[in-house]
Amino acid sequence: MSGGELPPTGEPAIRVVAMPADTNAYGDIFGGWLLGLMDQAAGVVAARYSRGRAVTIAVDGMTFHRPVKIGEVVSVYADMIHVGRTSMKIEVAAWRRIRNGEETDKVTHAVFTFVAIGDDGRPRVIEQDLSNTPKGV
Repeated sequence: MSGGELPPTGEPAIRVVAMPADTNAYGDIFGGWLLGLMDQAAGVVAARYSRGRAVTIAVDGMTFHRPVKIGEVVSVYADMIHVGRTSMKIEVAAWRRIRNGEETDKVTHAVFTFVAIGDDGRPRVIEQDLSNTPKGV
């Protein structure tokens, strides 16, 4: 590990291989592609925790530390850090690994804010029955 920071110990919410179609003219993966993966990972956690539809309303503090290259494995970890009445804050970090190696580096991180919504598209209260919280959230 060259970055000095240890990767999360749990399972990632999403893991994918960076492909040529996801790059800019220099062979680096587009930041928007990575942002989309992170939004999907946070969405998985938000929907599972709120037991229904949840939408992204903000992304705070996105910082890119290293580029991602074609063929590298990107693992995105998402952890719930705050639950309000209708909203959730989820910390998301993306890590890269050379496809045939073990060394990992943190690529970027951010905090995503989601709001649980009902069928009518309006915010709904998140039921916080902690005895029934899914594992891994």
